Amino acid sequence: MKYRRLGKTELKVSVVGIGTWQFGGEWGKTFTQEEVDQILAKGKELGINFIDTAECYGDHLSEEFIGKSIQANRQDWIVATKFGHQFHGHLNRTNHWSPEEVIRQLEDSLRALRTDYIDLYQFHSGADEYFDQDDLWTALDKQVQAGKIRYLGISIGKNDNIHQTESATQVNAKVIQVVYNRLDRTPEEKVFPSCQQQDLGVLARVPLASGFLSGKYKPGSLFEGNDVRSRLEREEIYNKLQQVEEIGNKEVPEGVDMAQWALAWCLQHPAVTCVIPGAKNVEQVEANAKAADLDMARDDHPQAWK
Repeated sequence: MKYRRLGKTELKVSVVGIGTWQFGGEWGKTFTQEEVDQILAKGKELGINFIDTAECYGDHLSEEFIGKSIQANRQDWIVATKFGHQFHGHLNRTNHWSPEEVIRQLEDSLRALRTDYIDLYQFHSGADEYFDQDDLWTALDKQVQAGKIRYLGISIGKNDNIHQTESATQVNAKVIQVVYNRLDRTPEEKVFPSCQQQDLGVLARVPLASGFLSGKYKPGSLFEGNDVRSRLEREEIYNKLQQVEEIGNKEVPEGVDMAQWALAWCLQHPAVTCVIPGAKNVEQVEANAKAADLDMARDDHPQAWK
């Protein structure tokens, strides 16, 4: 495993982390504590030290799984969670952005994670009107001073939200989380340059494009049932998979796993600190971790390979 400095936090994070939205049950699978324990134990064994979760991956359910799993070795993990929403059921949330509500969420997250501090506490994909609240950031700064939060971050909801990105230093946020993958390069235009100028850590979420870049699906594949991808129109799914097939034929070197290539592709951008793919089992954790070993050269031609 390789490690990078997470911007001004000075934390050393593994370049591959573990995203945990799936633990909340909205990706077509219900998890048990034993399964989560195995996934995180394998990650630790492979040198992964970064976990990203949120208050609304289930009603603090993902956090509860994680808390029980890592309580014996909490100091070995850098734990990031988020605030701003309340889970009410499958893909059903409400917004909760007042300082009082956010502090209550913080306490609930601390309790679920079985810890007395959160390494990275992130504004979770909220609109600018919720972001632009001085009282909110003042309340959060007090929690930083109290030691309940080590660092603040912003998980921007839109990949081109330059307002929140450029305001990061002003609100004492040191990390930006954003959707970034081979199918969506939007952050390269405005967000990444701003992050580099401010020396912000960058977490690339959805680096496998919700599994489209896993290499497992061909044009014509469908997603059904309790899977968030089932919300997409069939034509959109077909078009994405056609694009993926073309990328696989033209850009992914022969003999290289597409998912590992896609993660390594993200990591070649100088702004990106860490990718946070989800994992449904131990095998996926192992495969994701191997992306740290790939040696890619990206310039104007992302298919270039050393």
